[in-house]
Order: sequence, then C-alpha cells, then structure tokens
Amino acid sequence: MKPHFIRKSAASILVLNMLCFSLVPAMALAEGGQTQQTTQKESTTTTKSTTPAKGTAIPSVESLDLKVSSAILMDAETGQILLDVKGEDPLPPASMTKMMSEYIVAEYVKQGKISWDDVVTTGKNASLTKGSRIFLAEGDQHTVKDLYAAMAIGSANDATVALAEFVAGSEQEFVQLMNDEAKRMGMTTAHFANSTGLDIKDMPEEFRTPGDQETVMSAKDAAILARYIVTDHPDFNQFTSLQTYKFRERDKTPIVNLNWMLEANKDITNFKKYAYEGLDGLKTGHTQNAGNCFTGTAVRDGHRLISVVMGTSSDSARFVETRKVLDYGFNNFETKQVVAPNTTVTGSETVTVKKAKNTEVPLVSSQEVAFVIPKGADISKVESKVTMTPESASLTAPLPKGTKVGTVTYTLKPDGMNQTLEKTVDLITSQDAEKANWFKLFMRAIGDFFSDLFNGIKNLF
Repeated sequence: MKPHFIRKSAASILVLNMLCFSLVPAMALAEGGQTQQTTQKESTTTTKSTTPAKGTAIPSVESLDLKVSSAILMDAETGQILLDVKGEDPLPPASMTKMMSEYIVAEYVKQGKISWDDVVTTGKNASLTKGSRIFLAEGDQHTVKDLYAAMAIGSANDATVALAEFVAGSEQEFVQLMNDEAKRMGMTTAHFANSTGLDIKDMPEEFRTPGDQETVMSAKDAAILARYIVTDHPDFNQFTSLQTYKFRERDKTPIVNLNWMLEANKDITNFKKYAYEGLDGLKTGHTQNAGNCFTGTAVRDGHRLISVVMGTSSDSARFVETRKVLDYGFNNFETKQVVAPNTTVTGSETVTVKKAKNTEVPLVSSQEVAFVIPKGADISKVESKVTMTPESASLTAPLPKGTKVGTVTYTLKPDGMNQTLEKTVDLITSQDAEKANWFKLFMRAIGDFFSDLFNGIKNLF
C-alpha cells in the first residue's frame, strides 16, 4: 500500500498540541459509542503465566502486576508467545475488530481488486452508524485511501462500514469474509458480528443479522491477526504511525490518532509520557462491555513484538499496561540462531539414491532455526529428530538439489523458561544426484549380483 503522506509542518504539530489539550477529555467517548468513567483506579485481573519460570534472572510475569482481563506478548517473526495471561479467553475486542477490516481492504488493494483512488459512495448503513465517526452522510463520496485512514487512525465506524460495503456489497457479506479469514489464520475463538466491533444493539436495527452472537476475540487471536498484518503488509505503518490526518479540506481540525504510544508523540505535551520507542501501531478499542483494549506493536534493532491488552479500566490504562508488557519482552528476551541453514544432521548425513553416479547423496536442513530466548540463555542443548518421507526409500536419479526427503524437528528448553521451543524444517539434498552412465550401472549390477551370491552361499553354512 502506498498512501499519500501528510506533510508534517511545524504548524501542524502546533495544531496537534492544541488539539491534544481539547481532545483528551473527549476521548473518554468510547470507540463503540458509549461513555466511560476515567478514574485513577485501574483494576482488573492479576496475572498468571507459564513463562518464564520463577527463580531465574527474568522477573516473573506476576511481578508486572498487570491490571488486565487478558494479555499476550508475541514475537512477530516466529509467532512465539513470550507472555500469556488468560490469552485464549474469548472477550469483546471493541474496535480492535477493525484490524480484520483493515487487513481485508489492504489485501483487496494488494491483489488489484480495488485501488486506493477508487471513490466510495456512502450508503444508508454507514450514515446511520454510531460511535466514533467522521459523520458521513448518505451519498457522500470519498476515496478508499481517505476512508481507510479514517478507520485506521481515528477508528471511524462509518468509514469502516462504507469500506465493507464497497468491498463486499453489504456489511453482512463482508463479515462473512472476516470470519472466513479468521479460520484461515488459525484464530480459534474469533467471531465477528460486524466490521466495526460495535455491540449489536448499537448497530442500525435494519442492518443487524437476526440471532447473531456478539463479536469476540481472544488476546492470542488478536496477536495472530496483528502478525498477519505486519507480515503480509509490512508498510501498514504508513497509516498507523500518522499522528493526524485531514479528512476533508473544509475540516477545521484533522483526525487525531487514538494511539497515544506512537514514538512520534514523544514531543507532544499531553502524549509524551506514553510515547514508546519503536511503536508504530496498531489498534485501540473501547466499549462498555470490552473496557479499554489495545493491540500494539513496536520494533527495536529489527526485532518486532506484538502486545495485546484487553479489559483495562481507562484510556490511559491500556497504554500503561502495554508498556509493561512490551518492556518485559524487550528487556528480557533476544532472538538467537540455534541452527544455521544447510546444517548436516548427525545420523542422517546422507540418503541413498538409486542409479546415481554417487549413490549416497548428502543431506542438510533447509533453513535456519531461531528461537526467542531469555537473554544469555544456554543454547547448546538443542536436540533434533528426523522423520523421513515414505518416498525417501525409493529415490532414483536424476534428482535435483533441494529435493525434500524428510523433516527435522529441533527442540530446545532454555534455562529460565518452562516451555520447550520447537521448530520443524525440511531435510533436503544438498547437491544434484546425476544419473550414472550405462557402463557404471552395468558394472554396479555385476557387483551387486556377486555380492548377493556370496551372501547367499555364506548363509548356507
């Protein structure tokens, strides 16, 4: 995706600063359209986790004193879970739902089915949508890019519905796409009732699906979805990292990003205490049922983490708790290569290939194996287990380099972690197996004949 960037002049930063003073109280309006009470008390469930183990140099997750209903910390590259606090509990995700809407729209652009410059005409459903919005009227026309920015930056429900109807013809059809994608991604708890995350009662009555259940998604599923976004659309932050976006030329003030933790906010008076190094997304959410939620992602030294907190007590609390979770990851873990690519596996160094010039062809692992482990942990105890394919018993030349003949599973239980890390890669041939000429095959056959004859005679005695 290549959206047009906003020019960030000194004047726009001044406007943003002024906006922050006036808008922070207004942000107590829920993204789902309900008001909330912002208080000093930020309570909820205390944490429990399986990693890392107690009694190590890494602090226990309990020591973080997370005030959340659930939380997850995931390594973006490997998908490895580094912190899990009731991470598989299905909960209302509020506007974090829009991450799936964003993913699908971006995919349609990527695949050429729509373009950022396509003009979308607002329908009745979008014009009646409540909550956080840009006040679209039926018949209004805006580009896909502008509506996407309003959805990703300002969590605009009406812009989201307008895009959903443009992509799929109706919001109901778009929701079917959302649920299909959730299954493809392996999201085990997710169910979407609409494109926005609104409670069903807050949708326009004539556009509800009778008997549908409310939108739910676990923190783990939210992290899985976020990982698909950052992996399949690595330029996602060209939208999500923008501090402001002017939606209409006539608008007196731009849309202000609801994500206070953007690194770019480090010089903004009201937000600088929340600004977090390397943070460039991803999505906030709030309804009365969901509380305050946030899926955040930050990258440092090429290492990207994804954090999800759900059910915090206020706008600010979701960012305070996210900082605890991300700090836990960046301060205590590192990515280490435990097996280099093209590594020979002890006990499975070669495979027999019939009719080849050299019948014993060397084997290697297909790619590197890297784990996210506690900083300084011993990685020397990595173990491997090879599983050969049935076809590997009857390989015949010619055979190209890189032919898969099995898999090798590497496991490691690092000090300081209660979980065993595991990754499976292909076991492949490391060179071409050329077919031997007729004379060599003939001589080999003679040798095999006399060898079999000798062994048969020997067995008689």
